[in-house]
Amino acid sequence: MRAWLMDSYQGIDKLRLGEVPDPHPGPTDVLVKLKYAALNPADAFLAQGLYPAKPILPHILGRDGVGDVEIVGSRVGNIRVGEPVGILRCEIGVEIPGTLAEKVIVPTESLVQIPTGWSLEEMAGAPLVFLTAWQALTQWSNPPASPPAKSILLVTGASGGVGLASVLLGKSMDLIVVGLSRDAEKRTKLKTLGADFVFDPEDRNLAKSIASAISPKKVGLAIDCVGGKLFSQVIAALGYGGRISVVGKSGGTVPEFNTATLLFRRIRMGGVSVGDYTVPAALTAWKEIVGRLETVGHRPQIDSIVPFEEVKKGFTRLAQGPMGKVLVRLAD
Repeated sequence: MRAWLMDSYQGIDKLRLGEVPDPHPGPTDVLVKLKYAALNPADAFLAQGLYPAKPILPHILGRDGVGDVEIVGSRVGNIRVGEPVGILRCEIGVEIPGTLAEKVIVPTESLVQIPTGWSLEEMAGAPLVFLTAWQALTQWSNPPASPPAKSILLVTGASGGVGLASVLLGKSMDLIVVGLSRDAEKRTKLKTLGADFVFDPEDRNLAKSIASAISPKKVGLAIDCVGGKLFSQVIAALGYGGRISVVGKSGGTVPEFNTATLLFRRIRMGGVSVGDYTVPAALTAWKEIVGRLETVGHRPQIDSIVPFEEVKKGFTRLAQGPMGKVLVRLAD
């Protein structure tokens, strides 16, 4: 089969399209012939050696995908050959070969059916970003739970994969959603998808603009998909007892800030790692996510689709800041 091979930790530019033997599933695994894969910033981080995992090289990136079951393991009894399936949460693309290949082995427990009415494209790009957004929204309670209704949610990088998922799920939880995006067209789109307020993160008076829009309320939860210099603005927008779920770092290193702003307002920060989900927890969250999307009448958003041979162009688009997910088409 063909696959995009990572021979080093020198970045996406060093990936090469090559031939490797077809993989063979173990007793509890399934071989999936892929139709679509999705690209994620974490793929690029891993390719640069900026990710905790250090898989054996050559490695195949790709954590999301959808396709048809081609071979089932000897102990698999609940999945049929030819059945279309999506990949939920497992170590593919991280510790073991991923979806930037024509075929991939997936543990049976990590396969799910395509939700009723969803296209293959919508399914291909949804699991990782929506599970990440779900964790970012719910991790502040034990057991995990939605923030209080009508509380304020601030989402940076709101037009990206996790950002859009956070906006949609936030609206399903009856939150007042404030989205940040540098692009005027994307800000307009965010409004149509349910964001109550949208702002340009490069606004010099961002914190004041947000405060004026949501007065007398304060931001209760921020999901930060960007990091960098915007982080201090996010902190400034938070109210007493506010929380920040840290998801991304596309904006670079966070500059120094006065930690007293955390102490006196009892602000809490927490990282988000979807890899911490157990399979049962991921399945439970996924069912809730699908139901909530049905309730609000929205689906996962697709920015663009590139042919398998043009994976590097897909990563270029990802770095530009897409409106939703960038997919790779492997087969019609």
